[in-house]
Amino acid sequence: METLEVTGRSVEEAIEIALNQLGAERDQVAIDVLNPGRGGILGFGAEPARIKVTLTTPPTGLANVARITIDNLLRLMKVTGSSNLKSQEPDENGTIEVDLEGEDSGLLIGRKGETLRALQFVVNILVSRQAEGRVVLDVEGYKDRQFASLRAMAVRVADRVVSSGRSVILEPMAPSERRAIHMALSDHPSVETSSSGIGPDRKVTVAPRE
Repeated sequence: METLEVTGRSVEEAIEIALNQLGAERDQVAIDVLNPGRGGILGFGAEPARIKVTLTTPPTGLANVARITIDNLLRLMKVTGSSNLKSQEPDENGTIEVDLEGEDSGLLIGRKGETLRALQFVVNILVSRQAEGRVVLDVEGYKDRQFASLRAMAVRVADRVVSSGRSVILEPMAPSERRAIHMALSDHPSVETSSSGIGPDRKVTVAPRE
């Protein structure tokens, strides 16, 4: 069961913080007051209240399950970061988008987004045991910036193909990156795209439209 140790200026404030982090109601947790805290005199000698909160009822709903799963993984990875749901309800495809923020955002992205893709894969395996739907992870808008860069590159490559009349084969890409290229050029009047290869070596070819 999920357990948190939380501090606050009072026991009630610490409880509210814990409930927000867990996405739970008061009757779904067990609360153990480790230190009731004290106000001190003029601020001197003050101590924060410290409690241990244990989730006794499993979370429900894709959003709550996703947030708790991600926060647990970040703690286990000893990564400084927090999860922010872009919406509380899944979209029409049953997807929840979660953006991660924190001092270790670069570590969460990894080389060419490899760590982020691996983390998203693990999160979806864990979430699928408790809720239906899919979780899409991003780190401080990294994917939006990446896709914008890919779309701009696709247009440049298309211009080169049109001017030279020869096909261009791009370097191997992740599935989401290939989709971005295909979508960027899907309505181009003079070029067409196709994918070839197996697994991580799969590439996109931009060719003159026949």
